[in-house]
Parts: sequence; C-alpha cells; structure tokens
Amino acid sequence: MKILAIGDVVGNIGIEYLQKNLWRVRNENKIDFCVANGENASEIFGLCREDAIRILDSGADVITLGNHAWGRRDICDFLDQSESVIRPANYPIGVPGNGYTILRVSGYRVLCINLIGTVEMESQNSPFLEADKILNAEQGRYDVAIIDFHAESTSEKIAMGKYLDGRVSLIFGTHTHVQTADEQILPNGTAYITDVGMSGPVNGVIGVEYEAVLKILIMHMPEKHVVAKGEVKVHGVIADIDETTGKARKIERIVF
Repeated sequence: MKILAIGDVVGNIGIEYLQKNLWRVRNENKIDFCVANGENASEIFGLCREDAIRILDSGADVITLGNHAWGRRDICDFLDQSESVIRPANYPIGVPGNGYTILRVSGYRVLCINLIGTVEMESQNSPFLEADKILNAEQGRYDVAIIDFHAESTSEKIAMGKYLDGRVSLIFGTHTHVQTADEQILPNGTAYITDVGMSGPVNGVIGVEYEAVLKILIMHMPEKHVVAKGEVKVHGVIADIDETTGKARKIERIVF
C-alpha cells in the first residue's frame, strides 16, 4: 500500500493547487491513501466545512487538524458527522469530533490518528499516552496505522517516532511548515519524518506575506496574517507499506 501524506494546506491558494494537481499525482504514483493536514486551509486560521469538502474532493481521504482546529467554529458540527476529518485525539474529553478514524482502502483497514504536541504549545493530554490508549483499544481492528503528529518541537516528534517504532506504519510531523530531510525507516519498521512541510505559497514566510511577519518580529505589535501570493508547492512523503505486516518498505519525500 502506498500512502501519500502532505503538509499543512495554507489558504485558498493551497486548496486550488490541490484541486488542479492532487489526483494527477495520486494516479502517477499509484497512491492508495492520502492524508492532508488542513488546519491552515481557511485563510490560515482553521478549516471551514466548505474548504474541508473541497480538499476531500481534491483527492485527500482524511484531513487532520492541529492547534487551529477551532479557528472556524462551523467545523464543529462537521467534525461530529465526518469520518474523514479528525482533530487531535489528545484534546480534552468532550470537544467536538474524533481524534482518529479507520477507513477501508483496497480491502485493508487504515487507522489514521491525529495527535498534538505539548512542548512549546498549549498544554494538552499526553500524546504518548493517548497513542497507547488508541492502539490498545483498536488492536486487531486495523492493518495499517498512520499518525500525524502536529507539534512544534523536533525533539518531541523524534521521541514519538522512537516510542511508537514498530507499533505503527507511518509517523509524519506537521505544524512547522518546513520539510525536514530526515525521512527514514526506523529499526522496527516504522516510516518516519519530523515534518512533511507545507502545501501552499513558498515565497512568503511559512505561507504568510513577509511584510506582515516582519512587522510582528520587529515591532512586537499585532498584525493580520495574510496568505502569501505567488508560486505554490505541495510538500509531503510517500510511504510504501506492507499491508500484511504493517511495516514500511520505503519512504521518500515528494514536492510537486
């Protein structure tokens, strides 16, 4: 099974690019399953229902979220209804939606989990213990397991990779919008990358217009974030998974 995981979709410009290119890339690479982080898709802060549907129609099987999960309040009811849009599982009990989903693809059951980090981010339940809880609860009900770990700290992401090595098929990091060059298959068979990068305009500062970011950094005053213009690229990874063992055979970065 070939899985495509793509980084944080930024703004309408990022969605439009997926609409034009994602199915083509899926077909060219014979992708069986695609997961995309969409927490910045609705003009940086959050994901609205309409944009979620557009991303799914573009070729994503599952959309994951992160620290901007509640940026667009109209997503809450949709999260309760959809099996294809999930929010971090280690948010407090009682928030809308689900933190993981199991979908059947090509005759196999794919478990997709969304977790959020706790280092240099808002305090949440432990993502490590939440991963244990889900994997134990769903044991025997899936063939392939994927985790989007939406976290700031590279050390926390690397630690998660080591912690779950051999227990899941693929762990990919999101949130920092910069693709790392450490894609690898860990010793016990888990495909891993610290951050898959961003799906959006590459000429700004992680998808935002440079001038707005510069004002914030120099003047330390609030400034509206505006999605950058210009060239768009999608960053991600393709992982080849053995469906019978759940172990990774190969992982490679992709930019399109």
